[in-house]
Amino acid sequence: MIKFPASNDDLAKRLMIVAYVLTTVAFISVGLMRRIKFETDMDFSFIPALNALINTCVALCLIAGYYFIRKGDYLKHRKFMIGAVILSAVFFLFYILYHFTTPETVFCKEGFIRYLYYFILLTHIVLAGLSLPFILITFVRGFTYQVDKHRKIARWVYPVWLYVAVTGPITYMLLKPCYL
Repeated sequence: MIKFPASNDDLAKRLMIVAYVLTTVAFISVGLMRRIKFETDMDFSFIPALNALINTCVALCLIAGYYFIRKGDYLKHRKFMIGAVILSAVFFLFYILYHFTTPETVFCKEGFIRYLYYFILLTHIVLAGLSLPFILITFVRGFTYQVDKHRKIARWVYPVWLYVAVTGPITYMLLKPCYL
């Protein structure tokens, strides 16, 4: 039996407040980024490729984290999950920067691939938005050693987060020929 450190309820409460604030700021930012554009001379065209790479690394961290928790190595699991959260935060900052400064790229292909692209994109966007607060709640519960609560929610959050992390690079690869 693995002996986990004691949960810190005060820290957990403070981190949950941070999670709710971050979720609110993220939703507001995403809502504004298509309406507000900042003029800049800087070229941010590298960001979609970088974000695809970051999302790939998030997916690899999630897979490694799952592997290590199944092996009973919660310390390595913890490190990979912290890595996944940090990489996701970096991804989101670049995503917001790109969309506040760059015109939207329209999908340029026709036929079945168009329907496939929009299906993957729509499910990616909806699940990314819906999963954000649950990812943060799951992370806080794990980080503060609320193991039983963490396990209950992680069962549902993990596959959704992994889907979002995997479909991000797929949407980039499908959209890549359409960038000007």
